[in-house]
This record gives sequence, structure tokens and C-alpha cells, in this order.
Amino acid sequence: MRFWKDYWKPLLIMSALFAAFFFLPVEAMRGSARFENSFWEALSLAKWYAREHVILCLVPAFFIAGAISIFISQASVIRYLGAGANKVLAYSVASVSGSILAVCSCTVLPLFAGIYRRGAGLGPATAFLYSGPAINVLAIILTMRILGVGLGIARAVGAVLFSVVIGLLMHLFFRKEEMEKAEAGLAEPDIEEGRPLWKNAVFFGLMVAVLVFANWGHPGGSSGFWSFIFSIKWYLTSAGALLLAFVLGKWFELRWYYSAIAVLPPLLLAIFFPGLPQVAFIAGVISLSVIMNINGGETGEWFQSTWSFARQILPLLLWGVLIAGALLGRPGHEALIPEGWIARAVGGNSILSNVFASVAGAFMYFATLTEVPILQGLLGAGMGKGPALALLLAGPALSLPNMLVIRSVLGTKKTIVFVSLVIVMAALSGMIYGKLF
Repeated sequence: MRFWKDYWKPLLIMSALFAAFFFLPVEAMRGSARFENSFWEALSLAKWYAREHVILCLVPAFFIAGAISIFISQASVIRYLGAGANKVLAYSVASVSGSILAVCSCTVLPLFAGIYRRGAGLGPATAFLYSGPAINVLAIILTMRILGVGLGIARAVGAVLFSVVIGLLMHLFFRKEEMEKAEAGLAEPDIEEGRPLWKNAVFFGLMVAVLVFANWGHPGGSSGFWSFIFSIKWYLTSAGALLLAFVLGKWFELRWYYSAIAVLPPLLLAIFFPGLPQVAFIAGVISLSVIMNINGGETGEWFQSTWSFARQILPLLLWGVLIAGALLGRPGHEALIPEGWIARAVGGNSILSNVFASVAGAFMYFATLTEVPILQGLLGAGMGKGPALALLLAGPALSLPNMLVIRSVLGTKKTIVFVSLVIVMAALSGMIYGKLF
């Protein structure tokens, strides 16, 4: 293994880079409209991602992940989600988490990294990693309304089963490491919680509420309960943020007047610029960060942990988004790989079409709820129902940026196994559904 890492691995990487530059078709690419468009699509996707997902999705997720590493004791994580925890409880919690978190494949990454580093077992952690973006109540409802009840139910059932099966298989494949991790967890002293469990539950519940309501997508209609929630999403987000500031001042080591100061800038911006709620949200993030640093103590440690996650994950996501944009572009905009190729490859319900849909879905980036209108267009272009389900089960849970970050947390071998399990199971599910329906 050492010989591979020290000699053969660097040699293969350098050889591959040399071959890529040696055979690079520069003359063919110069002046090529498709190549130039792929460059602009990479930048366009990065711009869209920065506007739509970094501030409202990733930043709250980083704060939650940082809070997990500081305010949740390692003993608690090991007790409920560790390698030696009760399997029914651990996988039940992990597999239904997505019904609460309306997050995409990238937003779930800081949360996954947080619980895994605090001692969660590989099985429950990867079950959570899959279920977070896959089991989204709004997305499943939207799937039923637009793509049909059959696909919606198949997506919901498949996503829950997938998360449990993938977690169990990951635990099985790496059981030796998991047993060692479980034994190490038993050797850890049982640390007493610094504050009651219900206070921590309220604290994390408020942060999750801010994350969920700030990113609440339009359900596609103008009436009904979900549309009503969408119409008041920023009021609910503001209420959650104000309660969070109160909790930080009351139960945590943040001085109460710091909480009041942190609330003032976003409150004034919300009043004077009611049509730009994102501005108030950004001001709230900046105010909270500054106050946490000034206050020091456990809130200062919380900010340092949050920044550590952001520093590790954001650069990898940026490169992943740029590569995905250059290859696949945005929905409705072609890049290096023509959309017509994809539409033709997923027609019918053959083995090849299901595998292709599963692989393509795994590497493409889907923001929360965007996979439904994309699939609607592909189904209209002749896509089979089996490949549609395969893409629904693989797409929201994985993406190229997502894979790069998972590798930095789990390592290459575990990442390859996890991605392969998702692709194979999605393709098999699509084949079965295509045959039955």
C-alpha cells in the first residue's frame, strides 16, 4: 500500500495528465461554438449555484454542522448513531431525516461530515447522507402532482428502502473498521451533557427551521397549504431567527446584549428593503459571525468549527460545479455533452437506458425540486418510466461536487462503494418499475 501511494499513484496521475495534454485537440476546439459554450455554461452554473444555494442553503448547513461538533457530545452521537448503537433506532432516525430537511446533495454534506466526525457509524451516516436530499416531502408531492402518483409513491418507498439498505451494506463491507470504531467508542468516557437535551433539541430545531423555510420552494400551485407556507416563508424564517437569537442569549454563553445587537442590522434591512429578504439574511449571518467571535467561549468555538467545514467543503464544491457545468450545462442549455444524446440514451426501459439514467443522474447536479420539471421534459421527449425512476433515485442524492466532498470525508474506497451502490440500486429499481408499469 505504501509503495502504491508513494510511487505508482503519483506516476499514474502524472501519466494521465501528460496523455491528456499530449492528445488535447486544441485545433479542433479553437473556434468551436460547443467548446466555447461549455466554458460559459461552467461559469453560468457556478453563478447560479452561488446565488441560489450558497447563502440560503450551505451557510445555514455549515452553522448546523459546526454546532453539532461543539454542542452535541461525542458520547451522545455514539450512543444513538454509533457503530455499536441499536440498529433499529439508528437507521430509523437516519432514513427519515430527509422528510424534515429539504436539502440538496451538496447542502447535506456539512451535516453528514458533522455527525460522522462526532462518532456516527458508517452505516447510519451514509443512510443519512442518502436520505437527506432524497426523502423530501415537497419533492415527493411535486413528483406525484406532475409526473404521476405511481412515480411519486415509487420514489418515496424506494428512497426510504435505499437509505437503509445502502447503510447496512456499507456497514457490512467495512465491518472490520466499524467494529474497531465501536470498540473505541465504548472506551470513551460517558461525558455529561452541558445542558438538558430538550434545550439542545429546541436550539437545533430552530436552526433547521431557518434552513427549511428560507429554502422553501414554490409547490407549483396558487392555493393550498404548501402554497400558503411559501407565501409566508420569510416571516417564518424571521421568526425562527429571532427565537434563535433569544435562545443563544438565554441558554448559551452568548451575552444577551450581543444577541440584541446581532438582530438589529437584519431587522432594519428587512423593514427598509422588504422586497430583498436575502439582504437581511446575509446581514444576519455576518452579525452572528462577528458577535460569536467577539463573545468567545463556546460560541467562538462554534464559529471556528463552522469555518473549518466551510474551508474544507466550499473549494471542492466550486471545482465540482465548474466541471459539471462544462460537461452537462444547465437545464435547457447544452455544454460539451449534447442533451439529445442523453434524451436518446434514456428512451424505453432497457437495461442500458436504466443504467445510463442512473449514472447520468449521479453525476448531474439537481437543486431541490428542479429534478421534477427536468424529468417532465425528458419524459415528453420519450424517456421511459423506468429510467425516470432511476434518475429520481440517483440524481438528487448524488452529484459530481457531492462526490468530491464525500471522498474528502470517507476516502476514495468508501466513496466508490457508496456511489456504486446508489447507481446499481437505482438502475435495478428503474428496471423493475419499468417492467411492472
